[in-house]
Amino acid sequence: MENTDFQSIASKLLKPLKILITTHTSPDGDAIGSSLALAFYLRKKHHHVILMAPDPFPDFLAWMPGHNDILVFSKDREACITAIGNADMIIAADYNNFARLNDAAPLVRQSKAVKVLIDHHLNASDEFSLKISVSRISSTSELVYSIIEAMGDNDLLDKEIAECIYAGIITDTGSLSYSCNYVKTYLIVAELIRLGVDGEHLHRLIYDTYSESRLRLLGYSISDQLTVLPGYHTAFITLSKADLEKFNHQIGDTEGVVNYALSIKDINLAALFMERDGIVKASFRSKGNFSVDKLAREHFNGGGHRNAAGANLETSLAETVSKFRDILPSYQDALKSVYS
Repeated sequence: MENTDFQSIASKLLKPLKILITTHTSPDGDAIGSSLALAFYLRKKHHHVILMAPDPFPDFLAWMPGHNDILVFSKDREACITAIGNADMIIAADYNNFARLNDAAPLVRQSKAVKVLIDHHLNASDEFSLKISVSRISSTSELVYSIIEAMGDNDLLDKEIAECIYAGIITDTGSLSYSCNYVKTYLIVAELIRLGVDGEHLHRLIYDTYSESRLRLLGYSISDQLTVLPGYHTAFITLSKADLEKFNHQIGDTEGVVNYALSIKDINLAALFMERDGIVKASFRSKGNFSVDKLAREHFNGGGHRNAAGANLETSLAETVSKFRDILPSYQDALKSVYS
C-alpha cells in the first residue's frame, strides 16, 4: 500500500524542530543520497538536523556534499545517543523497520520523538507515526525530490541537493538499467541536470574508484566462487570471511557483485552469500515477475523489493547455501517463465 500523506508531514514541520535522519546498516548510495538531500532541504526550512548511520558507508560515496556530517553509531556512539535523546522527530530514510538500525534500534524505539518513514521498500513496519512510502519508484532519493515538490519548495532545490538525489537514483537503478520504468524518474533526472549536476563526472566518482584489491576480489568471485544451476535458472556466489580477508575487503567492495551472476543468459535468480561480522549477509536479485522480496521474507527473515532483496543470517555460510539449494525445487516452475 502506498502512503503519500504529504500534508500530515508538512503540518509537523511548521515550526523549527530537532530532527534526526537515520538510515540503514551498510548504507548504500540511495541511503546516503536521500539522507543528505533531505537534510539540506530541512535545514533550509530552519530545522536543526543531524544525520546518523549505524555503520560506515563506502569510500566511493565520500565525495558527496555533507558526508562528513554523518554520525556513525558504531564509531560515534555517545554523540548518537545524545542526538536520539534530543530529537523531536526521527526520520527513517530508505528502510522500513527500525531493526535495520542494529544496536541503535532499541534507543530509537524508546524515543518519544515523532517517527516518520520515508522509503520505497515493500512491507513497511507499523512502528512509524507517519509514512511516506511508495514502492513503485526508483529510489528513496526520488521520493525526497517528490516530497520537496509536493511541499511547493522547488525553489529550494540547489546543486548540492540535486547531486545527492542524482547519486541515489543512479546507484539504486544501476545507472538507470533497472527499477526505472517510470516516466517521472527521467523527468526528475533531467531537472537535476538543469540544476547543475554533471552526470558524467558523478559517474566517475561513483563507479571509477575501484582499488586493485576490489577488482581482484570481483575477478575471484566470478572465476572461483560462482555456481550456476541451469536447471533452476539460478546462479550464486559465496564469499567466506577468509576470502574477504585475502583481498583486503573494505566496505562497499562487494557492491554490485551479485548482478554479475544475474547477467548470465537464462539466469533469472541470483544470490550472493557473504560471511562478515559474525553473520551471513545474503543479497538476492531476480528478473521479471519473480519476487525475491517474497523469497527473502518467507525463508530468510529478510525482504526488500520484488527484484532486489536481502537478509542477515546467523547460520553458517555452508548452512545458508544448503538451505538456499533446498528451496530451489519449489521455485523451479516459477523461474522458468519470469516474464509470463
